[in-house]
Amino acid sequence: MLKPLLPALFLASPLCAEVPKVVTDIAPVQGLVASVMGDLGTPELLVPQGASPHDHALSPSEARNLQDADLVVWIGAELSPGIGRKIDAIAGSATELALFDAEVTAHLATRDEALFEHDHDHANDGNAHEEHAHEDHDHDHDHDHDHDHDHDDHDHDDHDHEGDSDAHHDDDDHAAAAHGHDHGPEDPHVWLSPANARAWLGVIAHALAEADRENAGAYRANAEAAQAEIDAAVTTARAQLDAARDSRFVVFHDAYQYFEDTFGLNVLGAIQLSDATAPSPARLSELRDAIAETGATCVFAEPQFDSRLIDAVTEGTEVKVAELDPLGMALEPGAGFYPALIGDLATRISDCAAD
Repeated sequence: MLKPLLPALFLASPLCAEVPKVVTDIAPVQGLVASVMGDLGTPELLVPQGASPHDHALSPSEARNLQDADLVVWIGAELSPGIGRKIDAIAGSATELALFDAEVTAHLATRDEALFEHDHDHANDGNAHEEHAHEDHDHDHDHDHDHDHDHDDHDHDDHDHEGDSDAHHDDDDHAAAAHGHDHGPEDPHVWLSPANARAWLGVIAHALAEADRENAGAYRANAEAAQAEIDAAVTTARAQLDAARDSRFVVFHDAYQYFEDTFGLNVLGAIQLSDATAPSPARLSELRDAIAETGATCVFAEPQFDSRLIDAVTEGTEVKVAELDPLGMALEPGAGFYPALIGDLATRISDCAAD
């Protein structure tokens, strides 16, 4: 949702307009914005590689960048409530674009359980989801934003939260309260849907064109080129992951649901909730038992989090451990970042499944 915090901000004549100073929250968003800006400018990054957006505290230099921004492009308070408070406090002269709230954004419901249920026809669903998303999100760059999604088509309503799992759900709820987290009803890791990222390029181009009408054509052309790069990355990733669809994985925190949905992957469960809340002992025990019983292929660690929790769920098993990073810490920031992120995730998953 594009929310003007100061309505008169961009009233200057288009002939006198300057390229806006843009600040982004996480590297995947910075990469998308950089691809739209091209040679015209470089967006700043608020959450450095290696930090978690769920609880990152801004440094003085990051706060100054936010204070000087003309346009802030971020996922939204659902992912980074602390950054949301900083935007409200010190970026009052900027226009805010919260991608989570954009009309083109498809959402999935937050999952609370340690173990996930899956439709076994999910591999086919992944292809169908991507084709549907391309139809709905393929902008002609008139940017009317009238593609309003029925989120019920995307939400996973088939997760049963009743029965024997109630006890460890309560444990997780208490852990969340203790850590100050209150995850919402929709999963905030929306950037791991390539269809969302593809759609956002048009939204970002529109926001930049509104701020800098002189370069509007360049922003829109750059967005089209970046959409084609995402399409190519998805095609390659789908081929890589085809052989991994029968494998079972455990992830460190529940950040990959959109990626799973796109590519039809079978993720058995997550050690932490989607807001990275510390897991309860009951949750760890349930995952450890499931790994032993199902013969899970791989458990994925993340560079931002404590690896000792991996040891807690793999103890006594022979499951492989590899690293997966939804923020792409090892990747080069900039215009090619997002296609590289899709490729990196696909390669790491397929390599672990094949070993």
